[in-house]
Amino acid sequence: MYRQITPIFREKKVLLRETKRAVTPFGGLCVFFEFLRKVGYGPAVSEAIPFRLKSPNAMDPAQTFTAFLISVLVGARRFAHSSLLRADRALQVLVGIRRFPTDDTIRNFFKRFTMGEMYRFYWPLWQWQIERLQPPSGGWTLDLDSTVFERYGRQEGSRKGYNPKKRGRPSHHPLLAILAESYFVLHGWLRSGNTAAGTGAVEFLKESLALLGQERIRLVRADTGFCDQKLLRYLEGEKLNYIVAVRMTAWVKREVYSVRDWVPIDAYYEAGEFEAKLYGWKRSRRFVVIREQLREKKSALGRRLLEIPGYAFRVFVTNCSEAPEEIWREYNLRGDAENRVAELKYDLAADDFCMKSFFATEAAFRAVLLLFNLLSEFQRATDMPGYRQPATLRTQVFLCGAILGRKGHDLVLHLSQAWGGLQTRNPLFDKLFSYVFPTSPKLHPQGST
Repeated sequence: MYRQITPIFREKKVLLRETKRAVTPFGGLCVFFEFLRKVGYGPAVSEAIPFRLKSPNAMDPAQTFTAFLISVLVGARRFAHSSLLRADRALQVLVGIRRFPTDDTIRNFFKRFTMGEMYRFYWPLWQWQIERLQPPSGGWTLDLDSTVFERYGRQEGSRKGYNPKKRGRPSHHPLLAILAESYFVLHGWLRSGNTAAGTGAVEFLKESLALLGQERIRLVRADTGFCDQKLLRYLEGEKLNYIVAVRMTAWVKREVYSVRDWVPIDAYYEAGEFEAKLYGWKRSRRFVVIREQLREKKSALGRRLLEIPGYAFRVFVTNCSEAPEEIWREYNLRGDAENRVAELKYDLAADDFCMKSFFATEAAFRAVLLLFNLLSEFQRATDMPGYRQPATLRTQVFLCGAILGRKGHDLVLHLSQAWGGLQTRNPLFDKLFSYVFPTSPKLHPQGST
């Protein structure tokens, strides 16, 4: 049986036929699946699952969780999109499962999570990932950030709060801790939409440090939403260096106006500093001020003051001893954390998988964070030149037409040469097979090197 069509720009007919062979557009995922096998992903997830299903017809929860990750990886933005993979028999063979679950099965998997089960599941998985992180010689830089997940409905925790794009729209307000040097999301909380950026920041930071170990933190950076005395006192008590942006309140403006010693950085920027004890604070702290000369062709990032026309100002509170211009340059590197948040939302749809249950939604959110970390480690293991966003990996590596066949008793996946085939992915396999996965120094036996 066949049909024929006429192409748009030529007259020669094209025949349409069916094939019984399994075809997949994501043959390039074979490299990523080999990476997961090498790091021991399957046993790690199976051991961490906090519940077991007794029905003989039930799908293995570890396979259901993995199917969700693969759905997100190939571009799903809704639970319903995961059903598209149910017809992809070639991909099922690559994963090693008999079938992909329905979207209802995936939802029901996450609906089983309570707060306790979520910690029992994700805590060991995060430690499993952290064990392979190679710490930088000077220690980690930890960036705290928050974002807004807009919601449409009456989900638990969906409340009206700060929403710069759609004012009045209910939302969730997640909190993230990101390790800048490794593109690694150390921790994440899903919070109610009516919480402030710094709400629960101290408790969140305590959990983050418990995962990583505070002796390995070089610097903590955060934006104005985290400029809270409670958080600063905790950082100081733990002897952690910090740089936190400061809101331009009336008290801060008055202190900025009193700065007289400005050190030129270049033709447009100058740096100053002062020490002050703000209203409600128990002690005085060091503040660094950067003022930028306003220009016609470039918009300034800081805040303008009526008392000092022609300049925009940015203020940071810190316990670091470096020169003001170095403090400013160090904080500017924090802008890369905003890129990680954007990738989570726009490349991996972290804000789109929402259910009525708050903890089910948070469990799906943390699954996306886990996938993001795996993609980052995959790039380190294959020694890719420079960091690539998840969407770039999807189009350049994972997207490849392939046909599943047989050679004797062996299964064979034929990768399309038009998509780079095996030739462009062989270097990734070679790097992966020769890569020695690092282990955390705290796991080394004493006296070993």
